[in-house]
Amino acid sequence: MSGDADAVLDIRDLTFGYGDKTVLKNFSLRAGRKERLAILGTSGCGKSTLLRLILGLIRPEAGSIRFENRDIAKLSGKELNAARRRIGMVYQGAALISSINVEENLALPLTELTDKPPDEVGKIVDEKLELVGMKETKAKLPAELSGGMRKRIGIARALVMEPELVLFDEPAAGLDPVATALIDDLIVRLSERSTTCIVVTHNLASAFRIATRMAMLYDGAILEQGVPDAFRRSENPIVRQFIDGDPDGPLSPKAQG
Repeated sequence: MSGDADAVLDIRDLTFGYGDKTVLKNFSLRAGRKERLAILGTSGCGKSTLLRLILGLIRPEAGSIRFENRDIAKLSGKELNAARRRIGMVYQGAALISSINVEENLALPLTELTDKPPDEVGKIVDEKLELVGMKETKAKLPAELSGGMRKRIGIARALVMEPELVLFDEPAAGLDPVATALIDDLIVRLSERSTTCIVVTHNLASAFRIATRMAMLYDGAILEQGVPDAFRRSENPIVRQFIDGDPDGPLSPKAQG
């Protein structure tokens, strides 16, 4: 990506762990405006932990997480809540409230966090549902929708506050190939609307469709990053094994002791 002035998110020398287990160590990464950054890695390598740190749900032991030039780790509770309004989060399981319908799920952040009148809230809800192709589901409960439909509703809800940055935690998890392609296309269209997207995934086909840049998380830090074509040609044995899905190599349990 280009220089620091274009960085929506700038993470430097981040360290975090649970007890004696270090998850991230001297981790640094930047995401630029309108960029689609796919973060790859094996299960349990710290990808979801990274998203929780960006949201300020947990605090790092060291380092900085600068969003719109403010360090998330140093914000007060009130300042952090304000920053979170500029960050959309799409959870792996969509995380919709099961007891209220789609329209009410999308309206909730607007009614809780803003003073917008009901007619404006309704207009925003309709606009976001139209964007994800789900306007006809307004009156339905989450249980009445398929997994792919719930995921698209989750994306719509993440967009109602017009975030600068949207985080995706395994957006293709549990979806069939057609539903996955629809989600991938939606993420691409979001970035074209000036939204920066960070997508945590281990679905390589999806990552190569989405990403303008890819980064692999390994042993607490970014092992390699680059545009998809360069990443596909990587000669790093760890990246190579991950891309090829080879059972033998440095990522195999036998190789790791």
